[in-house]
Amino acid sequence: MRIVTINVNGIRSACQKGLWPWLMAQNADVVCFQELKAGLDVIPPECLSPKGYTAFYHPSERPGYSGVGVLTRHPVKDATIGMGDREVDAEGRYIQVDIGKTSFVSFYMPSGSSGEVRQEIKYRFMDKFAAHAAKLKRKKRDFIFCGDFNIAHKEIDLKNWKSNQKNSGFLPGERKWMDQLLCQRAGFIDAFRIVDPRPEQYTWWSNRGQAYAKNVGWRLDYHIVTPALKDRVKKASIYRDVKFSDHAPVTIDYDGEP
Repeated sequence: MRIVTINVNGIRSACQKGLWPWLMAQNADVVCFQELKAGLDVIPPECLSPKGYTAFYHPSERPGYSGVGVLTRHPVKDATIGMGDREVDAEGRYIQVDIGKTSFVSFYMPSGSSGEVRQEIKYRFMDKFAAHAAKLKRKKRDFIFCGDFNIAHKEIDLKNWKSNQKNSGFLPGERKWMDQLLCQRAGFIDAFRIVDPRPEQYTWWSNRGQAYAKNVGWRLDYHIVTPALKDRVKKASIYRDVKFSDHAPVTIDYDGEP
């Protein structure tokens, strides 16, 4: 099965930049979107009812902000819109689709780069997500959490790690949280790093200083999976030939069906 995740930074803008033809050519089983920046009334029709796919969306209550979605071409057992937390769900940051024995989650972690208030909100979301994921892990299902976590986990995951240690996205507390989420006890795994240990594999670039052209980036977008899926991860790629957003799509191929 092929799973694609991308922070579109506005789904209408990404579609205007050619996202849709590329996406349909991937023949993905599941596609996870973050940062829709659009309500259901303004999402492009081809995205709402894509040929061969069923679409689920969770927009933010605030217009032009946040929002997540999932597309799938498989029969869906159940769809959960939101995480069951008022603060998280008002911003449209979580959606879960159950297919076969696997659940696919599109999740969008807040950024804390605008100041202390948003950083504190980010820390709260981190705690809430970790607790929610721990509960889900006790279910007899496999989980793939796809999304923009707005955290570069290790030094290898951003170009200028030395100068960013006091900046949101690479703060010690954020990195420790990722350590705990991906530790053996918690049991979640960074699927991309199973098959691609190389440096300079980034998924987001600032719009300043030709960062994209020079590949001065951060790896903020993940597939985080439960242990049973570890040996099913076969191939991972970050698509950079066309820039649909300030983030790049991350595609991972897994053995077997959902």
